[in-house]
Amino acid sequence: MVWDPGRSSKPGIPPELEELFRRLKYLFGYQRGRVLVLVVGIIAVIVALNSYYIVNPQETAVVLRFGKFTRTADPGLHFKIPFGIEQVQKVVTGRVLQREYGYRTIEAGARSRFTEKGYEEEARMLSGDLNVVDVQWTVQYKIADPVKYLFRVRDVEGTLDDISESVMRRMVGNRYADEVLTVGRAEIAENARKEIQEIMDHYETGIQIIAVKLQNVNPPEPVRAAFNEVNEARQEKERMINEAQKLYNENIPKAKGEAKQIITEAEGYATERVNRARGEADRFLEILAAYQKAPDITRKRMYLEAFEHLMNSAKSVVILDDTQKNFLPFLDLSKGVFVETPPKESVEQQKSPSKP
Repeated sequence: MVWDPGRSSKPGIPPELEELFRRLKYLFGYQRGRVLVLVVGIIAVIVALNSYYIVNPQETAVVLRFGKFTRTADPGLHFKIPFGIEQVQKVVTGRVLQREYGYRTIEAGARSRFTEKGYEEEARMLSGDLNVVDVQWTVQYKIADPVKYLFRVRDVEGTLDDISESVMRRMVGNRYADEVLTVGRAEIAENARKEIQEIMDHYETGIQIIAVKLQNVNPPEPVRAAFNEVNEARQEKERMINEAQKLYNENIPKAKGEAKQIITEAEGYATERVNRARGEADRFLEILAAYQKAPDITRKRMYLEAFEHLMNSAKSVVILDDTQKNFLPFLDLSKGVFVETPPKESVEQQKSPSKP
């Protein structure tokens, strides 16, 4: 019997639908094995795709089995039970995160852009001397324990924001405004870091506070100009004090050194004069003792020593003979001694005998 596509073998069934049934019957009747292999392959691919997960660097994976924590996994390729039996939550644990207060970063980069609009109340605080200051700060932290971070507190970042703002307001409220604006910033930041860490550990949030940094601490805008003038005057005062201290350190030690030098030289000179006087006195006593023993010899010796000393100190010596007359002065340039020689006529008269 030849099948006629125009008519149906069963009454009430359209020929097109009957043809579809026949084709499906043929497919499942003769190609059942191939279809089964295809279905099994698809199931295997689905199982394989849901049986592994990759943990990126700087991440830690937390594995849950039926919603209960079982283990953590480090960066790399790992396997799990598919079809939702085991679920994986990844937490960034290898990077330092940051929360900003009193301002927000609009665009980060070489020239970051910030905005303070809408965060004025967050930054405005009251100091211990009832002055208003605007404080902008950041809290840098890391997720040290991903299990506590995920399951101990519902909103860890919101909790950190509340604690950080509360601690900072108390720190500022316990100090004078001048201290907050100038020298107390580093101490405030360090104390705030310690206290925030203690509170976060108490709540078991799994967060490690790395640093708290005060970015900008300024007085309110209406009084900022006056405060800047006061600050400049203080800086000028410090500068002048430092310059005076510099001059003091340069001149005072030098003057003290020169004074010590003069005193030392005077003491040396006094010692020298005293020793010389004592030596001369001892020498005089020795000469006196020798004179008392031999007066004539001692007198001649003293005369010769004095004459020798006089001759050694004289620049030029002129020798005269009282018996001669009309001597001609002669300058001996080689020896520097004046010698007077008699005239030629006088010499001849001295050589020839005189006539009556």
